[in-house]
Amino acid sequence: MRRGPFSLSDLPAWCVLNDVSFTDVKVADISGRGYGLVAEKDLANGDDDPKLLTVPKELVLSSQGVEEYAKESKDFRRLLEIAGHQSTRGDILLFLLVQLVLSSPDYEGGCGPSTPWTQYFCLLPEEIPTPTMWNEAEFSLLRGTSLEPAVSAKLTTLTKEFDDLRTRVAELPSWNELLSIDETITFRDWTLLDALYRSRSLGLPKSGESMVPCLDLVNHSSQATAYFEENDESEVVLHLRKGCKAVCGDEINIDYGHDKSPAEMLFSYGFIDPESTIRSLTLPLEPLDDDPLAAAKLHAFGSSPKLRLEEDESGVLHWTAPFVYLMCLNEEDGLEFRVLQETDGSRHLTMFWQEVDITSEPSTIKDLLQSHELHKIFELRAKMVVLNIVQQKLEELTDVEEHILGPVRTEIRQAASYLRSLEKGILENSLQVLNEQASQLLQDETVVGYLQAMTPDENDISAEAAANEDDFS
Repeated sequence: MRRGPFSLSDLPAWCVLNDVSFTDVKVADISGRGYGLVAEKDLANGDDDPKLLTVPKELVLSSQGVEEYAKESKDFRRLLEIAGHQSTRGDILLFLLVQLVLSSPDYEGGCGPSTPWTQYFCLLPEEIPTPTMWNEAEFSLLRGTSLEPAVSAKLTTLTKEFDDLRTRVAELPSWNELLSIDETITFRDWTLLDALYRSRSLGLPKSGESMVPCLDLVNHSSQATAYFEENDESEVVLHLRKGCKAVCGDEINIDYGHDKSPAEMLFSYGFIDPESTIRSLTLPLEPLDDDPLAAAKLHAFGSSPKLRLEEDESGVLHWTAPFVYLMCLNEEDGLEFRVLQETDGSRHLTMFWQEVDITSEPSTIKDLLQSHELHKIFELRAKMVVLNIVQQKLEELTDVEEHILGPVRTEIRQAASYLRSLEKGILENSLQVLNEQASQLLQDETVVGYLQAMTPDENDISAEAAANEDDFS
């Protein structure tokens, strides 16, 4: 849907009108980085903690801000009643959808009154380089990476959300016309709104997950020179970090999340911080194909199982995957599932380990195994499962660029290539470490004895073969 006119030169007047104050800084168009905040004079923070930006609470787009607008607009209130109240993110996306419509020169009325966000929305980018907005050729660059399944799942979710929205608003004539009849609002619009939310939302101590105008123009750096807070008046204030300096013309940055992995940064913000020291990746886990308890294990675990591989600053590998230990256990080991019926007739699946109910703590199964006499056997099983997953992902992570058909933006190719190279290095390190750990476990006395006991004796095999020959003749 088309945007209305609102440029960077219009922002100062908008700020005055809405009580947004900049102090010794301004918004500027920064080459290669879009809009950003730069110092208008030399800045330093000794002990006075200078304010750089103040945004009044009325402009903070949070769950409370959405509810306030619903009180002012009966049209939006009706939209929220029909399609909202499922999550803060969903409600904010509906609010942004309204602003998209209100700000468009194609808008002819019927969707509610405008807000300060209506004009400000026109300043936001029409293209966010997050993978959900990549074209097909660009998305194929993620083949084999940890982002490939994550982006596919996100696009499936967005498609379902948009289809559900169109169904729900069918009884609202103006919205039904926009979404289904004229199709003025498209799936790409919904994807853009989601990308805007993911790349610009932040957690505030009082307001919770929110979007803050003007603050969302401040770019990221792992060497951030500023930080934000929510003060006693619920204003959002940007401060220069203590001990930091900025020369006139320097860009002012905040930290979007120093503990986020490269894949997380690319997924949420559309770029990877080259200065980040985080080396990790997260992969989805699937139960073993031949496991008769697979469905029960997934249900009992409660959340989507994942494998996280991470290298610390010394390059030492650590892996975390509680569900892997459940994958490796069966009824013969002492894992059991029971159906519990309550007095009201409801039924629940419960999980037991060695006759102890562990339904409420499935992620602690690794710790529970430590006291078992076969815990090293269980550890070997877990390591072999992870090793096979790593080996398979490493095989998938081959060079696919020669098979790419279609246009690929340079910055997208560079980001995808960087991610592939980084994740390949982590997988190769993981493969080496897991092989070494498995080899050590295979030399353990308990493991050797267990494996020997599980291996059929050669004399028994010969006797069974002879008996089979007699039966055949």
